[in-house]
Amino acid sequence: MRTYSGIYILPFFLVTLLFSGCNQNGKNVSENDIKFNTIHVEKTYHLLENPENPNCNLQVKFIYPEKYTDAAVLSKIQKWFIYTYFGDQYQELPPQDAVNQYVEDYLRNYKSLEEDFRSELKFSGESPVGAWFSYYEMSSNEIMYNKGDLLSYTITYESYTGGAHGAHSTINEVLDLKNGEPVTEEDLFIDNYQDRLAEILVDQIAKQNQVSDPKELENMGFFSIEEIYPNGNFVVDDSGITYDFNEYEIAAYVVGTIHVPLPYTTIRHLLKNNSPISHLIDN
Repeated sequence: MRTYSGIYILPFFLVTLLFSGCNQNGKNVSENDIKFNTIHVEKTYHLLENPENPNCNLQVKFIYPEKYTDAAVLSKIQKWFIYTYFGDQYQELPPQDAVNQYVEDYLRNYKSLEEDFRSELKFSGESPVGAWFSYYEMSSNEIMYNKGDLLSYTITYESYTGGAHGAHSTINEVLDLKNGEPVTEEDLFIDNYQDRLAEILVDQIAKQNQVSDPKELENMGFFSIEEIYPNGNFVVDDSGITYDFNEYEIAAYVVGTIHVPLPYTTIRHLLKNNSPISHLIDN
């Protein structure tokens, strides 16, 4: 089961408005003729069906492509949306069925705690049972860019399953609407780009944290700066490529998700001349 952290989706007309402006590089990139729909589910279940007992709360806001001129591409990107949001066991299902099955599986997994909960009740007497039986999961996705045969979206997820704190993560995807395939780093960057791109990422993170020496990041909750490396978790838009690093990936939990925008002017020398995003960039 894929897990991601939760944010709320802008209504699609607002998304369209946000992305309808001119390309910041001076190029006029038209919007894609693709329509979206959203499935919203919220479910709560109390252990042993007793409202006095701990419960789980599940919230899903799933936006997915519903109509596109190329039916074959539509089928591919629908499956990719479902796969990246819910996991590979759901990707062959229609969107509504995938959501329904995911919700059913989540609730079934939570109900599997009921035997442990009964045992806990026997030993607790009149004392309240620990909060570790209270779970939640909030997930949603958002369309970040929808122009020039490119579709970027972000999936975010937040959950708690006991322990000291909840978990959060952000997953980014870029799809090429000419063929329905995901766009990877290897599609965008020249050979042997990794080390040079890593240096740019480190420098940008240092700049965002207002330190002149990147090594100072290691005193601010970051792990070794040698561990900061391109992770394939990016979105694209008119102005550049933005990478996300999730908690514990390159820094301590308290630092949270790290967003690293890289303008095209900064990384142009590492980009292929004939890539899925070439038409967004001034040469």
